[in-house]
Amino acid sequence: MIQTMPQTAAYRDTAIAMDTIVSVEVITPQPEMTVRPAIQRALRWFGVVEQVCSRFDPDSETRRLLDHVGTPVVVGTVLFEAVRFALALAKTTAGVFDPTVGGLLEEKGFDRNYRTGERVSSQVLGQIQPRGRASYRDVLVNPARRTVLLRRPLVLDLGAVAKGLAIDLAARELAAFDNICIDAGGDLFARGHNTRGEPWKIGVQAPRDAEALAFVLTISGQAVCTSGDYERRTAAGDEHHLIDPRTGRSGQALTSTTVVAPTAMAADGLATAAFLLGPKRGLRLLEREGVSGVLIVPSADLLLTHDLQTHDSQDRTP
Repeated sequence: MIQTMPQTAAYRDTAIAMDTIVSVEVITPQPEMTVRPAIQRALRWFGVVEQVCSRFDPDSETRRLLDHVGTPVVVGTVLFEAVRFALALAKTTAGVFDPTVGGLLEEKGFDRNYRTGERVSSQVLGQIQPRGRASYRDVLVNPARRTVLLRRPLVLDLGAVAKGLAIDLAARELAAFDNICIDAGGDLFARGHNTRGEPWKIGVQAPRDAEALAFVLTISGQAVCTSGDYERRTAAGDEHHLIDPRTGRSGQALTSTTVVAPTAMAADGLATAAFLLGPKRGLRLLEREGVSGVLIVPSADLLLTHDLQTHDSQDRTP
């Protein structure tokens, strides 16, 4: 008796969240009536995480922490995990990555709500300047009680981890499906195979040419996230949103950093951290954390983690 493989179909839906287009694709033999609701549940996680972690929404759980400076606040699991991971990464990088740069980003002009166009102000700049800038050491978490304590007025910016967390939650929502791809503006998680039955191929954008690829990654069961100086810039165009807290200025030694990691939150945060650390220290961080990375310097040269160097000849675009 000859057995035939069940026919598969590709289902895809999109939404706008976190200032980007989010798409979820599922390739499966399961019926549409099962797949579509699951995709919608996965997409809803992006709205949930945004509502919790946004520094632009005065009603977000993140911003409401400012109403309780000096007092431990019991927070939801989403916010707690985002803050805990961001603080751990800050400690690992000795504060080069720092989630308390929200006030500095406001000062630079990164203060506009993409949904409404309104400019927002946390009103903390004047409060923190007499004592110097805040740092990650001014935020304390208590895992046993799931609390977050701001020791002084500060604005948490969780943009470097929140999108990755949302991708991870969406992927967990789709655990029943073997072949998925969740793409949030180029930051993504892919599992299983694409419609051709092959591992997913992900292009790394050339920072100075939106139509060109600098490198092609082949992944399955992994996340890919990129931090680049071309993503968000000041009105004058002289600075971007990846601010080095040591100098108060945008990092200039790299143009983009792409990280491949088991989870999107790890890839998201490590991409930003490696960018801020610069070529040598950034590469060392990725090697030490056991993840893959493609770092691009202003000359357009690529720096690769050791595991990608062995595949350089086949993965680098002509």
